[in-house]
Amino acid sequence: MSREAEDLWRRATRNLRTAASLVEADPDSAASRAYYAAFHAVAALFACEGKTFSTHKAVHTAVHRDLVKAGRWPAELGQAFAALVALRDTGDYGIGLHVTPEQATEAVGKAKSIVRAVRSTVSEPFPEEPPDM
Repeated sequence: MSREAEDLWRRATRNLRTAASLVEADPDSAASRAYYAAFHAVAALFACEGKTFSTHKAVHTAVHRDLVKAGRWPAELGQAFAALVALRDTGDYGIGLHVTPEQATEAVGKAKSIVRAVRSTVSEPFPEEPPDM
């Protein structure tokens, strides 16, 4: 496994833990960290396959094109990723709009699903993650 993929994976799992810890205290930040957990996990998967992207939009496109439409992932995971993108936009940039604790909890659940899917999709095992994932 490349150092890049391993670093991205560690970022994903760290962001997932952080997101879960912020749900009640700061739902906006929890949603943002949940998105980054999913984003870094997917980027790690693509890095394992020799694919790198220079923008978030390129990763979003690749999730749908290379994972969902290619039949590697169910449509629900693509929808979960899209929902995380939208919540991150609300949490980070929503003027007058905020993520609720309930939405933040859902975001963490979606991110966990994506992280698990990445782990089961990648051909080379990632370092172990904490048991609560």
